[in-house]
Amino acid sequence: MGSFCAKLVPCCLVSPEESSVREDPTTGNKDEVANDPTAFKEFTVEQLRNATSGFAVENIVSEHGEKAPNVVYKGKLDNQIRIAVKRFNRSAWPDSRQFMEEAKSVGQLRNVRLANLLGCCCEDDERLLVAEYMPNNTLAKHLFHWESHPMKWAMRLRVVLHLAEALEYCTSKGRALYHDLNAYRVLFDEEGNPRLSCFGLMKNSRDGKSYSTNLAFTPPEYLRTGRVTPESVIYSFGTLLLDLLSGKHIPPSHALDLIRDRNLQMLTDSCLEGEFSNDDGTELVRLASRCLNYEPRERPNPKTVVSALISLQKETEVPSYVLMGIQTTTSFSPRSPLGEACLRMDLTAMHEIMEKLSYKDDEGQTTELSFQMWTDQMQESLNSKKKGDMAFRHKEFSTAIECYTQFIEYGPMVSPTVFARRSLSYLMNEMPQEALGDAMQAQVISPVWHIASYLQAASLFALKMETEAHVALKEGATLEAKKNGTSINGQ
Repeated sequence: MGSFCAKLVPCCLVSPEESSVREDPTTGNKDEVANDPTAFKEFTVEQLRNATSGFAVENIVSEHGEKAPNVVYKGKLDNQIRIAVKRFNRSAWPDSRQFMEEAKSVGQLRNVRLANLLGCCCEDDERLLVAEYMPNNTLAKHLFHWESHPMKWAMRLRVVLHLAEALEYCTSKGRALYHDLNAYRVLFDEEGNPRLSCFGLMKNSRDGKSYSTNLAFTPPEYLRTGRVTPESVIYSFGTLLLDLLSGKHIPPSHALDLIRDRNLQMLTDSCLEGEFSNDDGTELVRLASRCLNYEPRERPNPKTVVSALISLQKETEVPSYVLMGIQTTTSFSPRSPLGEACLRMDLTAMHEIMEKLSYKDDEGQTTELSFQMWTDQMQESLNSKKKGDMAFRHKEFSTAIECYTQFIEYGPMVSPTVFARRSLSYLMNEMPQEALGDAMQAQVISPVWHIASYLQAASLFALKMETEAHVALKEGATLEAKKNGTSINGQ
């Protein structure tokens, strides 16, 4: 874990009032943004750098990691909203005005079937998009790389219906073109509901390709003209129907051969045996065939697709998170002593655990100081830290806050543990807003440190922000499980 490091990370938190009152670039109305945290905004690079812990590698969530030309990071704003940040290649959008116009247009869309675009950043040569963060992975993960159980038939039918409804909505708002529609573009929200990523509503660059997948999956007319049309999007939707039917990424030409030969058994996922009737399978195959028609004008429009899929739905009364076998934040219970203490708001137990941990999670980079000149001021700041540690051990939390503050302000290095200890000291002194600020700063320094997330959860519980607290609690448990090589579901 990134531990002691050069003191470059400023504590730049602002109050909720300051962070929420901005002028809406689409309307010029400041009050509108203050009242609606999901209204489209322009962000600064600094805000997004802080939200993603300095665009940390640990926060990358895009398919090809940091090797991708355009990398997607997960992050968290000061108002606790989780975000996904797409950082474009520096040469992708040289015309800043065109980028802003495109982003603002997509940013006007708001629908429950979309992972909506919350804002953008266009500063110097940086081009970034900010969207709602979906915490439960992609369709590709659940369909092709599942671990405990395959996706159920009823859930697969729900996915294609929600996806079709997303495309119908976008079409009704004049955004019928979607670039490179595939299983990585379908995301799952907190409740396990599928949503279409808004990132595909913009090309990866002003003159970039609209399809990055294998040519075998590309609409035939795109290969001829290089242009995306609404009919091309329906073709790609047909390939997703095949994905969900087969559980594999089958080239459309091969799938159509199987369909013509009436060899549906070879086409359907063996994991689905007994879950659906032949009639249901035949209906889905017939719809896929129409979507994959070589002639674009013969393909159905999104509205027709939605109508065809509604009648096929199963187990409509069962929540998506049940069908998916995932835990929501409200139903989640942490398994570790620290997580349980956080949920109970047992600050005494949290203090005992953190005291025993000492500075173990800061190990690894203390040698950086050996190259620095030891001055009286540096020695004094380290003495402040020692006094703070002594006060923390003896539960003299006001003294601990004072000493740790001296170390943070004048010390030659930053330590996530010092911020964590001061955060708990603030909680003990009934100063939850200050505690939250320190917990967030600890996470900026160490993006995957579970204790920072647990302290954020405790601070949010103290601030009566129950929903946000449960999200932070689950995040802490997930990070702790990864560190220990276990699963939060005990698998």
